[in-house]
Amino acid sequence: MSSIDVAAAVICNDEGKILIAKRKLGKSLENYWEFPGGKIEKNETEIDCLKREMFEEFGIKVEVKNFLTSSKHDYKSFIINLKAYCVKYVSGDFELREHSEIKWIKISEHSKYIFAPADIPINKYLVQNGY
Repeated sequence: MSSIDVAAAVICNDEGKILIAKRKLGKSLENYWEFPGGKIEKNETEIDCLKREMFEEFGIKVEVKNFLTSSKHDYKSFIINLKAYCVKYVSGDFELREHSEIKWIKISEHSKYIFAPADIPINKYLVQNGY
């Protein structure tokens, strides 16, 4: 079974809210909420991946601050190794290129949304660590 390394961005705003994104129809895990990010390409660092993915998915520039936590999930057809980072929005207007919707939420509201299974441990980490 193949294993995929993925980096995820936990983008926080000045109001203490975090950005979540809803996967588009037609994509795997459609309509699930997630922390945006993507597959780490060969010879690419996790930080470079997040900068590239945030520009590709939203047209924004970001600064990757620090590693938060990781999650591993077996989706039956593949295993995902998800690494979450605290990310700061720098510039650009958010464009929905890969998602159907985005929301800024307080982490305490996460249970109102159906998250992709690999993202659920990130929510738990954020709650436990006071985001």
